Amino acid sequence: MTQTHMPNPRRGARALLAALLGLLVLGAGLERIEAAASRDPGQYFFDQTFGDFTEELALARDEGKQGILLMFEMDECPFCHRMKTTVLNQPGVQDYFKEHFLIFPVDVEGDIEVTTFSGETKAQKDFALQDHRVRATPVFAFFDLDGNLVARYTGATRDAEEFMLLGRYVVDEAYKETTFTKYKRAQADDRQAAR
Repeated sequence: MTQTHMPNPRRGARALLAALLGLLVLGAGLERIEAAASRDPGQYFFDQTFGDFTEELALARDEGKQGILLMFEMDECPFCHRMKTTVLNQPGVQDYFKEHFLIFPVDVEGDIEVTTFSGETKAQKDFALQDHRVRATPVFAFFDLDGNLVARYTGATRDAEEFMLLGRYVVDEAYKETTFTKYKRAQADDRQAAR
């Protein structure tokens, strides 16, 4: 007489429960690692300002910065949100840009008054639209230490690497010789040749 072995349903349920619990713990651990790998851009990317860009220029000079970076943005902008949650929250991006620039957000719909680089007082929305013709967001506008616009990028970058390349384009003053598109192409060609 042969004996048939019947599986214990409780043992299977316990194994399944243990596996699910393990995945849950692993997921929570990965979430913590991911959170640790990024930092709040409001705290680590942007600088605090009272909205007087003439004073910010003086501070940038005193701190040995290369200039000022303004991010023209608005609350409901999905591309602004994506930049903040995938690029501007990266410690390497934050550290590089903070080393070279003072960085401020400008609300393109904002009524808060700012003092422009030329000393005029106007609402953020007027500064964005009238002075800089911002019609889409985000716009990253780089200014030298005299308040002159030296580079402008409209839209979200593909990733953190492209945003870093944009920063190097300004820091290396490549904008004096070429466009950002040509600069990117040359950098890609250089990387390809190095392989």
